[in-house]
Amino acid sequence: MNARWSARVTAVVGATALAVPLTAAPATAGPLTAGPRAVASADAAAAPVTNLDHLDFLLDEVTPPANVAGHSTYRMEEEPTLLAPWTYADARDGGTFQRVGGGPLDPTTGDWGQGAFNADDTTRAAVVYTRHWELTGDADSREKAYELLRTVAYHQSTVGPSAGNVVLWMQPDGELNPSAEPVELPDPSDSGPSYWTARTIWALGEGYAAFVDDDPEFAAFLEDRLALSRGAIERDVLSNYGRYVSADGVRVPAWLIVDGADASAEAVLGLAAAVRAGDESSATAARQLAEGVAAMASGSARQWPYGAVLPWAQSPAMWHAWGAQMPAALAVAGDLFDDDALLRPAIADATGFTTTLLTAGGPDNGWYPSPTDRVQIAYGADSRVQSLLALADATGSSAFTELAGLQAAWFFGANHAGAQMYDPATGVTFDGLQPDGAINRNSGAESTIHGLLTALALDAHPAVALRATALTTVESRVGLEYVEAEDAARTDGTVFTPTSSWTGESSWSGDGLTLAPKQSATWDIGSSDTRRWVEPVVWSTPGAQTHSSWRGGGSLRLTGPEQGISPAPGALLPAALTAPVNGSEVSVRVQRGTLTLDGLIVRPWISRTVLGGDARGELVLSSAPGAQPTTIGADGVVSTVDVYDASGSLVRTTSAKGAVTVVVPAGGFAVATG
Repeated sequence: MNARWSARVTAVVGATALAVPLTAAPATAGPLTAGPRAVASADAAAAPVTNLDHLDFLLDEVTPPANVAGHSTYRMEEEPTLLAPWTYADARDGGTFQRVGGGPLDPTTGDWGQGAFNADDTTRAAVVYTRHWELTGDADSREKAYELLRTVAYHQSTVGPSAGNVVLWMQPDGELNPSAEPVELPDPSDSGPSYWTARTIWALGEGYAAFVDDDPEFAAFLEDRLALSRGAIERDVLSNYGRYVSADGVRVPAWLIVDGADASAEAVLGLAAAVRAGDESSATAARQLAEGVAAMASGSARQWPYGAVLPWAQSPAMWHAWGAQMPAALAVAGDLFDDDALLRPAIADATGFTTTLLTAGGPDNGWYPSPTDRVQIAYGADSRVQSLLALADATGSSAFTELAGLQAAWFFGANHAGAQMYDPATGVTFDGLQPDGAINRNSGAESTIHGLLTALALDAHPAVALRATALTTVESRVGLEYVEAEDAARTDGTVFTPTSSWTGESSWSGDGLTLAPKQSATWDIGSSDTRRWVEPVVWSTPGAQTHSSWRGGGSLRLTGPEQGISPAPGALLPAALTAPVNGSEVSVRVQRGTLTLDGLIVRPWISRTVLGGDARGELVLSSAPGAQPTTIGADGVVSTVDVYDASGSLVRTTSAKGAVTVVVPAGGFAVATG
């Protein structure tokens, strides 16, 4: 993985304060139009959610040095000034923010260890302004989209063996910084495939589609630059198209950008937009990358990761929220190419994994494979919203608009802090929500952008916007839980502390527990009114065998998988027991080999989350092997209950006052709207 995924750890001292009040007036938006993303509802009229004020504040003008070899942009001589967003905005007293760069500031040169601006954020900001202009016709957004796309192109390297790749960082004076501190991979940042090259393709593709009729000359430039970066991907990545390799015994595609379904998905979004606008030369790359993303689908309604499209080919044991638009890309590509083989994994991700996240606590940052990183950040919530609404547009199923309303409510208070994470009055999106409910009140470019991408998606789907903004509290949740192995109520095994929590491809949740032959352990998993699946998270080294018996859960026979392309020998993976647990205790006795446990994932047959506020929303999810009756609704509340199967198809609709009993298909779910 790369350092852009990691949290910023460098303190910022001595930066020039450039502040904007938290109480800034909302931006004036034009009327919603029937543009390419506008799906208006006749019975819904929501005030615009999108407010660009804070992103406007982050933008700054910069004039790069003249005649930099390999770097140029559209009308460089006539328009030497570029536009880019500052990377971070730190909260200051008085409701203001201070714009800062990445890494330590050198007070003598004014340079940052990384830079003031970066291609990751500039590309995504370009997408925001492009989509806002398309949706509203706003002239200012059109101009900012134009300027940001010029900056995107300037980051590209245009000559030499790295042509088409992208320099990530830029200093405040416009000088590019190919080798940042802390080090980014690849280093130099334009020396190979990267997330920022994938996001450059995303921005250029959507930009080309938006400008193709408005400004054909500029669109032709964007098409040429799209071809430049697409050519780099074709040269360095898609040359492996059709080849599969193994990672911890799992067959994975070898033609993903930086082995990432996440990076590849964002490139697909741009390529697909370009194809729709007439750039047929991008069709092959779009389809091939989408096929690679689809090949990363994993698990089932019964087994981890519950249908999720995993982000990294080198690890079958990790899902993370950063850049996780894989289902969105598959929905867009499946619709574009009329290919159900691309749509099916996106649907399974939505109905199995996203619903599991919603009932387990919301858009966690990472399950590695246990829910280890329970910080929640705007990009995680946004990727779920984008994917659900892309599926709604592609399939026409109300299942995905209903789920999108529940998911987008996270931004408006339906989270474990009970706090608004995106403020439509200011355009501020806070940088993160800690597991204990503490809020990181900084508001840098990445969080701001993803809050706005959700806001734009809601403005394009007004009925969903009305629903999301009315659901502002979490009333209750019952879903996936995790029990640490070392918390066994009784055991004669050995508790140990891993040398490092990070294995190279996954993460220990804490200490571990080793059980030798004839040793045992018992855990209290609490009471429940439903049966539960238990998945022990087991560390296995290549070829090592273990056989254990689980009281109430059947037996477990495991052989450690071969390493393949994964970064480390050994795998930390959930193993599904053969039978559900019906009771408050789980016990294991080892028959042969050594069993090394990180913990137990415990998942009820019926999970649910209830959101409140000015409306009520309830989601009930079934992981049972067959049709399962359950109650839904609340006393005195009039609601509409929609029951869906695992494919997102509507099974039945019921109008009810109070709680009612419904039968949920295996792997299906029900939503009550009141």
